[in-house]
Amino acid sequence: MLLGRVIGTLTPCIVYEGLEGIPMLLVQPLNKKQEDVGKPLVAADATRMAGPGELIYYEGGREAAMALETVFVPVDATIIGIVDDVKLIDEGAE
Repeated sequence: MLLGRVIGTLTPCIVYEGLEGIPMLLVQPLNKKQEDVGKPLVAADATRMAGPGELIYYEGGREAAMALETVFVPVDATIIGIVDDVKLIDEGAE
């Protein structure tokens, strides 16, 4: 699973069969400290509840399509959950 923040929405002109009704969102990948990593990407929203500004976790690659109802669709990333909070544990503390 990967961490990201929704930074926008997308409205496709043509929708691939099997992706009807699935929101497409623009996601900025983040590291564990919630700092930007790499370029924004388009992700299908399997939760159908994420919106701009929300912290989410997503899956990439072939596993991304498996999170959707129709599994053989051309997606590279899918939002699979909304994150309520992130707390890092100091690995050096005892």
